[in-house]
Amino acid sequence: MTPGSNLPLTAARVAVDVTAPVRLDVSGLLLAADGKVRSDADFVFYNQPAGPGVTHSAAPAGGDTITVDTAAVPDGIEKIVVTASLDAAGATFAGTEPTATVRNADDGSALASFTPPRLGSETALVVVEIYRRAGAWKMRAVGQGYANGLAGIATDFGVTVDEPAAPSAATPQAPPAPPAPPAPADHWAPPAGAPAPVAAPPAPPVAPSPAAAPGTGTGTGKVNLDKGRVSLQKNQTVSLVKGGRPLLGSVRMGLGWEPAFRGKNIDLDASVIAYGPDRKKIDNCFFGKLMILGGAVQHSGDNLTGEGAGDDEAITVHLGGLPPEVTGLVFVVNSFSGQKFSDVAKAYCRLVDARTGEELVRFDLTHAEPRTGVMMAKLIRQFSGEWEMTAMGEFVDARTVRGMVKPGGQAL
Repeated sequence: MTPGSNLPLTAARVAVDVTAPVRLDVSGLLLAADGKVRSDADFVFYNQPAGPGVTHSAAPAGGDTITVDTAAVPDGIEKIVVTASLDAAGATFAGTEPTATVRNADDGSALASFTPPRLGSETALVVVEIYRRAGAWKMRAVGQGYANGLAGIATDFGVTVDEPAAPSAATPQAPPAPPAPPAPADHWAPPAGAPAPVAAPPAPPVAPSPAAAPGTGTGTGKVNLDKGRVSLQKNQTVSLVKGGRPLLGSVRMGLGWEPAFRGKNIDLDASVIAYGPDRKKIDNCFFGKLMILGGAVQHSGDNLTGEGAGDDEAITVHLGGLPPEVTGLVFVVNSFSGQKFSDVAKAYCRLVDARTGEELVRFDLTHAEPRTGVMMAKLIRQFSGEWEMTAMGEFVDARTVRGMVKPGGQAL
């Protein structure tokens, strides 16, 4: 769908999955004919997950879901808007556009999808809306952004957010709340009477698995994440385990590069190939196919120049949401235009916790060959359930991800 487009809903119960390469806070607001909430009961989010006909839950493949049972929505409600705000303080949606997938909530079939284009300084969005028209229910793609975060949405829809230091409340038609401190500025305060988040009980102490110290050169020493960020060299492996527990949340593989010669653009394409236990390809995710495996793997989109700081392209993987038949992922970079990696400087890949933004593992490519493809890293699922990441740095002659499928399978 494109901004402003609409379509009739063919299901009475619809689920709106909102996902992005970064952690989002997703909410649903039930609006009356005046475009405002009637009370805090019309504000549905992680800390108040149920309202009249609307519920909040975790999406099956990462992200959050707002489910609307149109038959249970009160007569006085004209529309339900689905919003998203960034979890990280000060972050904007530039380069991290969310995707809304609308499904039949009963059989899971996809009805529509929408990714707001051309986002920049926005810190909160109205992504889509479910609305009544002439007695029928429809969906509209919106993509309206707010540079002032949740406060902008609150002003529009009659919900205010109190200072974090004060008792939390979301009160319709109340005066605007005073500015919040910078750190929690992009978090909704829970409505009055909503239960406070309950911290999970501390895990029992588990002795970390013995691991060899990191090697050098092409050594194969393997470590885990207990001591913080791990820097890998070629062929080294890290077990994605921390405190004795496997990492099974959402991780982001960021890939970056710079032109070796000033003023020369480098158009490279990052991709990931998913394999089964027989080393045969199950699917691949790249700039032309931004989501695979039911949303468990998502691509950030194509970067045409390689200029600028930070990751050029990113691929987010919800490890716990991968189908059991996926046992290996190979992350690759290709030059479709035929430019060689000898024209590329500072190529790297890094694994980041998508929820916290913490960098977990980094691999800097220290040499280059005049070839058009490189296998940067692989993730392998172990029999015990945890994943291991190995730095590769293997060059091949292939200008597209299709040409990487066979060498990627051989490298598993």
